[in-house]
Amino acid sequence: MTNKTLTRADLMHAVYVNGPGLSRNEAKEIVEATIAEICMSLENGEVVKLRGFGTFTVRNKRPRVGRNPKTGKEYPITARRVMTFKPSPRLIDAVNGVKSDDHLESDV
Repeated sequence: MTNKTLTRADLMHAVYVNGPGLSRNEAKEIVEATIAEICMSLENGEVVKLRGFGTFTVRNKRPRVGRNPKTGKEYPITARRVMTFKPSPRLIDAVNGVKSDDHLESDV
């Protein structure tokens, strides 16, 4: 396992290198527009599905009472919205080093 972090710059470079003759500015605009659209959709409460990658959703959590485990003192936790991510089976397989088609053939 590596300690490398994928950054926007890495994404921009990948689009620049793998894109159909795009300039660096065009690659940057594509990445920025994509991220902005995903963020705006999530802010509006929409579900974002990226096939082969996963699904981002926003859930509303109700207010509740939390407790400090050390002291036992109760604290109110306010209602809030949280983002969740559910990876696709293909992504799960890739992370676990399984080829996507391998697990399908063993089920037959």
